Amino acid sequence: MFDTISGDYDGLNRVISFGIDIKWRKKVVKLVKASNPDSILDIATGTGDLAINLAETNASKIVGLDISSGMLNIGKEKIKNKNLESKIEMVLGDSENMPFKDNSFDAITVAFGVRNFETLENGLKEIYRVLKPNGVFVILETSMPDKTPYKQGYNFYTKNILPLIGRVFSKDRSAYKYLCESASVFPYGEALNNILRKIGFINVEDFPQTFGVATIYKSSK
Repeated sequence: MFDTISGDYDGLNRVISFGIDIKWRKKVVKLVKASNPDSILDIATGTGDLAINLAETNASKIVGLDISSGMLNIGKEKIKNKNLESKIEMVLGDSENMPFKDNSFDAITVAFGVRNFETLENGLKEIYRVLKPNGVFVILETSMPDKTPYKQGYNFYTKNILPLIGRVFSKDRSAYKYLCESASVFPYGEALNNILRKIGFINVEDFPQTFGVATIYKSSK
């Protein structure tokens, strides 16, 4: 599915979020930068937007992992155009069975990817395994506004407007239907915090963004 929409993905993200996703990613970079990591893993990297943003940190090694070769191929072109090939490596792999040793990375990020894990807890256990002790883990994911009128407005937008944008701009209608539906049923806020704590993560915090339509989660090992 992600191979099919890879060509449309970046442009559609900008349209769907009104460009605010760029600001959210900058906040993720700021949180990661504060821990001064030398090695960073960006899981479900897609076309590499966040991995490229993370190049502003002092990290000597950034790895972008994704299960979609179509997404990675577009990401590799973007990295080449920005002359970042020596700093960012794109790897084809499954987030629930990663090809890395235990305690490999100082920081791990996932932007709009954890809700696509086949089994959420298995994916989080793998992240915990490859994260170094004292390493930082930052998630950026969609969430649901709790307050009126943002809650009602968001529900209308995701059920009516978002699928329409997907139909107009994308070849694969079912993909954007899936993306909308997966966002609406995914645990967010304290529910996701508790899952992170259950896996073993500590210092778990969440930071709702833009009336709660997205949330940044920070934790450590």
